[in-house]
Amino acid sequence: MDIQTVFITIAQALAVIIVLMTLCAYAVLAERKVSAWIQGRHGPNRTTLPIIGGIPIIGPFLTKLGLFQPMADGLKFLFKEDLIPGHVRKFYFVLAPVMALVPALTTVAVLPFGQIIVDGVRQPLVLADIDLGILLILAVSSLGVYGIILAGWSANSKYPFLGGVRASAQLISYELAMGLSILPVFMWTAGTGDYGLNLFQVVDAQRYLWIGIWQPLSALIFLIALFAETNRLPFDMPESESELVGGFHTEYGSFKFGLFFVAEYAHMIIGSGVLVVLFLGGWHPLPGVPLGIEGLPGAILSVLIFLAKVCALLFLFIWVRWTVPRFRYDQVMTLGWKILLPLAVANLVWNAILIAIIEVWL
Repeated sequence: MDIQTVFITIAQALAVIIVLMTLCAYAVLAERKVSAWIQGRHGPNRTTLPIIGGIPIIGPFLTKLGLFQPMADGLKFLFKEDLIPGHVRKFYFVLAPVMALVPALTTVAVLPFGQIIVDGVRQPLVLADIDLGILLILAVSSLGVYGIILAGWSANSKYPFLGGVRASAQLISYELAMGLSILPVFMWTAGTGDYGLNLFQVVDAQRYLWIGIWQPLSALIFLIALFAETNRLPFDMPESESELVGGFHTEYGSFKFGLFFVAEYAHMIIGSGVLVVLFLGGWHPLPGVPLGIEGLPGAILSVLIFLAKVCALLFLFIWVRWTVPRFRYDQVMTLGWKILLPLAVANLVWNAILIAIIEVWL
């Protein structure tokens, strides 16, 4: 690999990470604005840039939208005094927020977010186009819980420790159902067609019919497990403010707390992207309407369609948070082990039988 290729690859990686971090920042703003809309209030609408020479930099309409609120929040977290309590295990206490964020930044490398068509040949827009990308996403994203567990343990306090224990139990409970829910997708795409385990090929197989339409149970199980894996209400057992004060991040503040915040939204965005790729047709705009525009305009349109679907799922995450009350811990475990896991196993067996019958008939 020559130097030019290395620099191009690094530039592409930095661009993707910048877009991801920008989405995380504005997902926080969306959380605050949508929750305000649901509750009949305004939300943040006073954050603006300084006035230079008596002339405001942007118009009042954009100012009232609070578009610069993420900038203010980020600077606030960055410049606040970073206190470390004396009773914590300092090395692991500092390491935990980094371990929570890094897996999300790693998995984005294998997630396709668009396509470009050159001379009728479709090529993925992805940093690393590997055939086993879904396995890497599942393996690496699950490591994010180690940041939560480490934060709870290193805080050397009871409530954070309970939050870390809850996070580990919840991950184990719902990771099984999530893994089983995506197996039928690859059984159909790899077993009955010309496609393999490559995520781009999975999207290509949905040009005329999205998998989520004829595999609704798999999509529903994956979505519920995704809520639990990202610790979002009604599955926010690791935080559970009404029971654990703040859970695993009780002892954190300033920039370290901000890293946990960003990590949560990064996992939401990556998880939503995986759901879009597996079940919602990726960058194809509508079922039965494949995206076939060639060149750069088609590539840009595919990325915009993909981001629009991801943003719609982020809205769903926020909507559910401010609509559904938090489950009890025993209800979370019951749903994971007694409902979702048997449903996922039954769904897998049913699809295996159906594929076997089709192959015999054909």
